[in-house]
Amino acid sequence: MKPTLSGAVKALPFAFLSVLFAYPLIMILVKSLTHGGSNPIEPFGILLSDSFYLQRIWFTFWQAAVSTILTLAVGLPSAFVFAKYQFPGKRLLLSLTTIPFVMPPIVMALGFIALIGPSGVLNAFLSSTFELERPPIGILNTVAVVLIAHVVYEFTIVVRIVSTAWERLDYRLQESARVLGAGPWATFRLVTLPLLFPSIIAAATLVFMFTFTSFGVVLILGGSQNSTIEVTIYTLTAQLFQLPLAATLAIFQTLMTFLIMTSYAWLQETKIVQIGFQPHQKEERSNEEKRRRLFLGSNMILVLIILSPMLALIAKTFIDENGLNFTYIMSIFSNTQNSFFFVSPLKAIMNSVIFAIATVTLSIPLGLASAYAIGQRRVWWKNPLDGLLMLPLGVSAVTLSFGFLVTFNRAPFDLRGTWAIIVLAHVLIAYPFILRILLPALRAMNPALRDTARVLGASPAQVFRKIDLPILSGGLVIGASFAFAISLGEFGASLLLNRPELTTIPVVIFRFFGQPGQENLGQALAMSTLLMGMCAISFFVIERTRGEDRWTF
Repeated sequence: MKPTLSGAVKALPFAFLSVLFAYPLIMILVKSLTHGGSNPIEPFGILLSDSFYLQRIWFTFWQAAVSTILTLAVGLPSAFVFAKYQFPGKRLLLSLTTIPFVMPPIVMALGFIALIGPSGVLNAFLSSTFELERPPIGILNTVAVVLIAHVVYEFTIVVRIVSTAWERLDYRLQESARVLGAGPWATFRLVTLPLLFPSIIAAATLVFMFTFTSFGVVLILGGSQNSTIEVTIYTLTAQLFQLPLAATLAIFQTLMTFLIMTSYAWLQETKIVQIGFQPHQKEERSNEEKRRRLFLGSNMILVLIILSPMLALIAKTFIDENGLNFTYIMSIFSNTQNSFFFVSPLKAIMNSVIFAIATVTLSIPLGLASAYAIGQRRVWWKNPLDGLLMLPLGVSAVTLSFGFLVTFNRAPFDLRGTWAIIVLAHVLIAYPFILRILLPALRAMNPALRDTARVLGASPAQVFRKIDLPILSGGLVIGASFAFAISLGEFGASLLLNRPELTTIPVVIFRFFGQPGQENLGQALAMSTLLMGMCAISFFVIERTRGEDRWTF
């Protein structure tokens, strides 16, 4: 069934990508590969023959795959609880699970240092309790802490996307299976799991893409011996000035992203199941009360573990050996060192919020048009286009930002040092989320609904407004929230493209963290806590204002 948007609207995402993604990327890659008159083919030979780079490529795939499996293993049980049970504080808890995902890598690093560092909360507690001479937990700069950080980071993707689909399943299908003699496991395997498969694949793909292109977490927590492709690109570009090799790795990463997303698009489309979008049965039988309490208690413990780095960071901000201490939170509002680059937290917050609102405003129509452009079934070229539209997630932020600076540097399109170049970079990173969230719902939509509306005389615009939009509205809320969160915590592009007056909260945190002294570290902790509080309030407002019949995000 052909989606009800005009060809001009469907062409919007491809025009956007051509001008703001493909052209800057090609420009920087060409300039890098021909840097200093070098042979553009030579770096590919080095990449394929040098064990150092082959090891980085293998580690990137390996850690992304393991991170994805672990995140699904942790997130799916929690998604079940959030989808099947109603309990006090559910919306607040959902809002809190999003906070780690919003945080820039530098904040996550601070959280883990505050939790499991040599003087972290957990090590201090264990050392004092068991009278240990050395901190018992020493996993910083290891693969283990990278994997744990990825699970903490991506947990909310699995919980929100899968629980949304799970909650919307028509419970009558499962009841019918039970009436026909299927047990709980058979019902889940034969009915529930096939219906949830598109959302699980969507969540797993997003998790894999983020861990495959992981930069800040690996750079700060993993140590130099555990470098991914993204970290290697940054090292070659910013520290070693080996631009041809960096460009070669960027090309490889882009191609891998395209292949992964194209394969995913094919797999997702072949597993689409049309569903009725009916809310699940809210009431639970009284004889399930013990199981309900067990699930809720286990889920609460799991969420607290996920939030533990952030809770430790808050504790380090407000508590010291003498008790409560508000010095750090108060000091960020004063320029005690008379720094020329000082930006007040209020200004940084205003910049971040304005950029996030602009990002949502542009990403929603772009993501919606992208979903409709590839929403048709059984057309062979739709899956490659799907992979193409997801490419911004797989391109190094360093490479893309340099491409922006090289491309948009002349009038009338000189965007250097403007708010527009930062917002456009944020949109490139944010709109794929909206596409991935809307596409399963769009493909699972029953075509008979549109056909019936047309037979009754509805115009394409009326079909979209009366049929499509009510069904997709929950997904749009989800997409807008993710776009807002991504823009708020985006770090790489903002660091390279900003000017002092356009500084965002993550950049301020990075500057505090990069300066020596306990006061600067304390201000970095305080700014991180401030960002967490702002994000918690934002997502809680979204949870409170959504309708009861909308998707749960």
